[in-house]
Amino acid sequence: MSSPAITVIVPGRDVAEFAGEALHSLQAQSFDRWRAVLVDDASTDDTRRLFADAAAADPRFSLVEHREPRGLGAARNSGLDRIETPYTAFLDADDRLRPHALERLWDTLDASGSDFVVGAYVRLRPDAEGPGYVAGDVQPWVTAATDPARTATTLAEHPAASGNIVAWSKLSRTDFWHTHGLRFPEGRYYEDQVVAQRMYTLATAFDVVPDVVVEWRQRRNGGSITQRLDEVVVLRDYLDALGEGIAVLRAAGALAAVGERGRLIRALDLPPLLRIAETHPDPAYRIALEAFRETLPA
Repeated sequence: MSSPAITVIVPGRDVAEFAGEALHSLQAQSFDRWRAVLVDDASTDDTRRLFADAAAADPRFSLVEHREPRGLGAARNSGLDRIETPYTAFLDADDRLRPHALERLWDTLDASGSDFVVGAYVRLRPDAEGPGYVAGDVQPWVTAATDPARTATTLAEHPAASGNIVAWSKLSRTDFWHTHGLRFPEGRYYEDQVVAQRMYTLATAFDVVPDVVVEWRQRRNGGSITQRLDEVVVLRDYLDALGEGIAVLRAAGALAAVGERGRLIRALDLPPLLRIAETHPDPAYRIALEAFRETLPA
């Protein structure tokens, strides 16, 4: 058997309902030169047991346990500390990979010599007619970032790529993370945003492919952090992450990308937040939102 080429970092906390699907989606990959670091962030449900059972049954899985909950950023960093392969990827334990995801990403990046490759993704939404979940269509902002395919591009050539701010739709060269000391912020939500913009601005070149590589779950019970934007503390972290991402782009002189992010945030992120603000009982919500809106590029 060839040595592993890709390590997939799979963090999870209290996701026992979905973790089996995530792990099965890895085992079903057409590309078999992978290993996975499963990071349990002090779960209170059966997530740790599911991870441990998977590691015991399949040597490609290894388990890392946090004794106390430290958050998604810290869990991903724990996985990064254990990378021994030339390529690094991420999969949240409540999402799932498409069967050819790793193959498509690896083939592209191995041939191009770029620092990382970005793929498309879709929402996995609750099925209105049953207990399961159904994958939706690729959304316009995802298409703008990843379609058509490009190899060895840059943010100057393709500023719309900055709209893809998630960790789990990318495959990167591990040396790229080490060279630039890339780590996820800890103790806060929306840790992907600043890391993604740093990646785009630091890359010598990156690739994009229009293929859907991940199905991103919108939980039926509203438990994921992206479904808790009516909480003031979550809103503040969200707005901070958006603003810091733009600041990274601006500091790097990526002004076209700054404009792209401003337009996308105004069109996509602000409208639902403004609707929440209209009836939110805490005036701090509206104040934080208005203050952020004033800082956005026109």
